[in-house]
Amino acid sequence: MNKAELLKKLPYDKITVAPSLLAADFSRLGEELKAVEDGGAEILHLDVMDGHFVPNISFGPPVIKALRKHSNLIFDTHLMITDPLRYLEAFAESGSDAITFHIECGSDPREVIKGIHRLGLAAGISLKPKTPASAIIPYLDQLDLILVMSVEPGFGGQSFMADMMPKTAEIRRAIQACGRPVHLQIDGGIDAKTVHTAAGAGAAMMVAGTAVFRHPKGAAEAIKLLREAKPAMDI
Repeated sequence: MNKAELLKKLPYDKITVAPSLLAADFSRLGEELKAVEDGGAEILHLDVMDGHFVPNISFGPPVIKALRKHSNLIFDTHLMITDPLRYLEAFAESGSDAITFHIECGSDPREVIKGIHRLGLAAGISLKPKTPASAIIPYLDQLDLILVMSVEPGFGGQSFMADMMPKTAEIRRAIQACGRPVHLQIDGGIDAKTVHTAAGAGAAMMVAGTAVFRHPKGAAEAIKLLREAKPAMDI
């Protein structure tokens, strides 16, 4: 199966949960991965940072390749790097199923999208908080996913930026108007409370790090609470 189809099979009108590996205990990644998979997560969100596009460094293809051997989750790789086009093949070979890059990066967005699809993966674009929704509209007919950052990208554990919700709602309306299914994902400060605000603005795919991996009752309970939100499809 074309890997892009895996993401397309997920529901667009119900909450899906993508635990962010950045918040996991890196000394016991295998156990952490099993916990979120057993807890019912559909996706694993993998934040790749180069220390240039964002002021932090995380991990690269070797870690993703090692994880791939131990999981059947959809691997949603979020490239917070300056030149995503250069590294697409490496991340595809490591086991990624979807690649999301930033509209603010140095590569030509259309070429990156084409490159991702050429590798058989789902393609997503992400926006930093200061980037308007209008920046991604020209690419809407080519995308499988749009990721709205509700924190400044680079570090986990930041507070949810509620002022990103009008932008999220604007993107939801644009998706409805374009007439084709596109997942609307949000990342940053998502927990059992803020998930309802994000869902009310039209997001249905929730990236959650601290709220899942560090929940006092475990990942399964955290995922269950996130799924209680009801995404607004018509805004």
